[in-house]
Amino acid sequence: MTEKTLIKNINIVNGGQIILTDLLFDKGLIQKIGPNNDTNARVIDGTGKYLFPGIIDGQVHFRDPGLTHKGDLYTESKAAVAGGVTSFIDMPNTFPNVLTINILNEKYKIAAEKSLANFGFFLGVNGDNLDEVLKLDTSKLLGVSDDGLYFTKKGNLLADNPETMEKLFAHCKSIIAIHSEKEQIVEENEQLYREKYGEDVPVEFHPLIRSEKACYEATKRAIDIANKHKARLHILHLTTEAETHLFRNDIPLQQKNITTEVSVHHLWFSDKDYQRLGTLIKWNPAIKTEKDKKGLLKALLDDRIDIVTTDHAPHTLDEKQKPYFQAMSGAPIVQHSLNIMLEFYKQGLISLEKIAEKMCHNPAILYQIEKRGFIREGYFADLTIVDLNAPWTVAKNNILSKCGWSPLEGTTFQTKVTHTFVNGHLVYDNGQFDETIKGQELTTQNNG
Repeated sequence: MTEKTLIKNINIVNGGQIILTDLLFDKGLIQKIGPNNDTNARVIDGTGKYLFPGIIDGQVHFRDPGLTHKGDLYTESKAAVAGGVTSFIDMPNTFPNVLTINILNEKYKIAAEKSLANFGFFLGVNGDNLDEVLKLDTSKLLGVSDDGLYFTKKGNLLADNPETMEKLFAHCKSIIAIHSEKEQIVEENEQLYREKYGEDVPVEFHPLIRSEKACYEATKRAIDIANKHKARLHILHLTTEAETHLFRNDIPLQQKNITTEVSVHHLWFSDKDYQRLGTLIKWNPAIKTEKDKKGLLKALLDDRIDIVTTDHAPHTLDEKQKPYFQAMSGAPIVQHSLNIMLEFYKQGLISLEKIAEKMCHNPAILYQIEKRGFIREGYFADLTIVDLNAPWTVAKNNILSKCGWSPLEGTTFQTKVTHTFVNGHLVYDNGQFDETIKGQELTTQNNG
């Protein structure tokens, strides 16, 4: 059982405002927000610090099962809670790919035994299992996705298959989250650079190979088909300023059938960083220009982009340091996503309230997650305490992902996560972990 806890004199960031007050929680739930002197509670002094709802990361690759030499549901959830992330949604590109309900249920079982954070999983969908997926009651699923499945077989991206999209969008009742790049354009670009450089193409050409055009054309076509069928489409990890203009901000998130996200690395890095970091920042879709980076932040601030994710994707350093075509795409970043966004706050680029909206409130709204994402009485006590004036530097000895490296090594952040509570349990306390209680399966308004 979690301990009754009273956080005193804390700045609560929630619902578009910041309030200095106390917060009491017990038995995993928030009991009272307001002045409180409960003498039976453990007291944490929040003076000068800020309390966020636990971060909900809507896109991670935690590699369990089948790829656990890179990361697993224990190690990556540990990195997550150290960064203030209390819930995550994991993608289907594990081995085996999550293409059946049986494999999906098996992942939930593994997570219940290993994960320190709350967990949800996408069911994978491609041309091979489409008919089987559509036989299911898809309204009960957190979401379906093709993301990452292109690693196992060419032609698995929905964005490349208009006929598959038509069928899926016409009949699927859950969120359909897609990786939006046109492989044909990418392959043509790859051929051009191969002819010039052979197999060892300089990595700075990555954003020209996985180009703006490849992203824009795929996203526009997917949106057109989704609108035709009134499907619930979510475009994963947006990377171009051009694409941001395809999304609406004139209606509230609850009314949108087309939504999108930005991953923190596309806000943090730009193409000028390839020279310094090389294939360590090779992601698909690619990190692009400074103009794209600024355009993505602008769209996040004006609500064309709905949520912030990490696309956390641990690979071993050996896998990352191969020549361009062999180097794996993706990197570990879940431990540092809140720090990155708070750094933008320190630079005057975003408010604390907006960070809470995009990393906590909106993921809960978008995926209809029950009783999480807000600091409200009766909600789960998923909470993150942050010290906004506690500089520290990312180094090998404080990276918790199993792969043991980060493209952020050497970066000094001004802010530090001091405490992370998952369902009222203090999992992370100033560098110390209490792993006695595991996270819970995310329930939604559809399956709760």
